[in-house]
Amino acid sequence: MNAIELSLFICRIQAVCDEMGAALQHTAFSPNIRDRLDYSCAIFDREGLLCTQAAHIPVHLGSMAYAMQSIVRQREWREGDCVILNDPFLGGTHLPDVTFISPVFIDGELLGFVANRAHHANIGAATPGSMPVARSLEEEGLVIHPVHLVRENRLCEDVWENIMTALHDSPQAEADFNAQRSANLTGVRRLCTLIREMQAPVYLEALVALNDYAGRMAHSGLISIPDGQYEFTDLMDDDGQGHEDIPIKVRISVAAGKVDLDFNGTSAQVSGNINCPLSVTAAAAYYSFFCLMPEQTPPCAGAFRAIRLQAPAGCLLNARPPAAVAAGNVETSTRIVDVILGALARAIPDRIPAASQGSMNNIAMGAPGWDYYETLAGGMGSGPGGGGLDAVQTHMTNTSNTPIEILEMHFPLRIRRYALRHGSGGSGKRQGGEGLAREYEFLEKTSVSLLTERRRHPPWGLAGGGAAARGENRLNGQILPGKTSLELDAGDRLTLLSPGGGGWGQPD
Repeated sequence: MNAIELSLFICRIQAVCDEMGAALQHTAFSPNIRDRLDYSCAIFDREGLLCTQAAHIPVHLGSMAYAMQSIVRQREWREGDCVILNDPFLGGTHLPDVTFISPVFIDGELLGFVANRAHHANIGAATPGSMPVARSLEEEGLVIHPVHLVRENRLCEDVWENIMTALHDSPQAEADFNAQRSANLTGVRRLCTLIREMQAPVYLEALVALNDYAGRMAHSGLISIPDGQYEFTDLMDDDGQGHEDIPIKVRISVAAGKVDLDFNGTSAQVSGNINCPLSVTAAAAYYSFFCLMPEQTPPCAGAFRAIRLQAPAGCLLNARPPAAVAAGNVETSTRIVDVILGALARAIPDRIPAASQGSMNNIAMGAPGWDYYETLAGGMGSGPGGGGLDAVQTHMTNTSNTPIEILEMHFPLRIRRYALRHGSGGSGKRQGGEGLAREYEFLEKTSVSLLTERRRHPPWGLAGGGAAARGENRLNGQILPGKTSLELDAGDRLTLLSPGGGGWGQPD
């Protein structure tokens, strides 16, 4: 396959993922999927190796890339199947992220898989929004071990009914699950069309060429990191259960373009929900190094061949079940990126930015009859190439802002303030990005859960740049903990001030 043919193939297979995403977005009912775009789509080969993915959510896609092979090997696949799962210790991330996997057959031969993962605000937790300040996985909602939801194009009624019963027969949940099924059906049809046009042997040869090309591109980026060992340690604020200043440590060993990450020295798993399954740790590692590869590097398994990681079983980044993990996916994953970038700054200081906000500022809320969840943007860290961006989602998340009009139309709340948080970016030759301020007024009694970070330890600067402002959570003006559950009354006002990004360089 020549370079032009490979380039066209990459674009065509990527377009399948993009169309899956469009189908999911436009058929979903919840603002979380339809407006915030909290979903991801990908294609895998018949062994479960990543072929391509859409530019969706890094923590979704990297974890699927890491865990898909084991899922594929454990099942017997037939044409027309669809498997559903959310178990973080069997290929998921955290319970709200539900994954649908469908095989692709041509003339009776298994040639690959399509998959999508989407965040559901209702996954059956005791608290609305299904992001509780929990101590065990069972407290976080319904655990779906990998199971056939559809078998040879026939819905498995017992599986469907069990899930819907656990979600209290929510019409929105039912609609969103059907949207995920539709997205996979779209992917299967489009991929079958592509394979038939190319013919199966040529398609399989193209996948080999794709991964080899990605490997060469990845090597060209990784070989620029000087050989050596680089260490860094950063801290999680707390686990919501009384444990504070929880360390995450990495030692990165680089040799001739091959990278080993060793997380020995990281805290043991904790009683709160900031623990990670190893798949989430891998997602953060893959993302961090993918950022150092040439822009045209295909996002496939070949790009990650030279990256290996180890984290002791039972530590914060390789937790054992039934550890609670809801915030590990959203908060700890961002700190893993900070730790990796902090270590790399000692190897290639002219390429690494200061810490970004380091939190997704999760807020989950609801009452009988409704659930909502969102993350808030913050400051991006500045770097050698420029200042940090203001009020953007950074690193492991890539969701959009839910328009205020959508929120106020669907839920009993008002947004009283939504603005840049001026002065929150770290000082330096290049200024860190500003965080934001968002104030909610609740119009009826509402349960709220907050899972936030960088409320104790600010995002750090680099090369003499200053740290950014820490985030703050306030209820009617009074400071709240970073992780807490609340029962709010009508008229209460909750304000989240997201952290800024660290500054870079000594100020002029």
